[in-house]
Amino acid sequence: MTSSNDNDGQGMIVNPKPAADNQDWDGDDADRADRLRFEEEQAMIREQSEAHAAAKEAPAAGKQGAQAEKESGA
Repeated sequence: MTSSNDNDGQGMIVNPKPAADNQDWDGDDADRADRLRFEEEQAMIREQSEAHAAAKEAPAAGKQGAQAEKESGA
């Protein structure tokens, strides 16, 4: 048996703004902030990949240099 108090509106999603005021305009401040955050994240990822590639190449370059010294010194 269901009482009239079971559906008291708890848990319902309510939009506090009317639909006309709830439009997402292109180029608003939030879009600019998202774009800036995305560009910063991409730059950080690029820097990390370049640093990772340089770190990977450093031991290989050292080994090649040592090998060249051995060959020229012999």
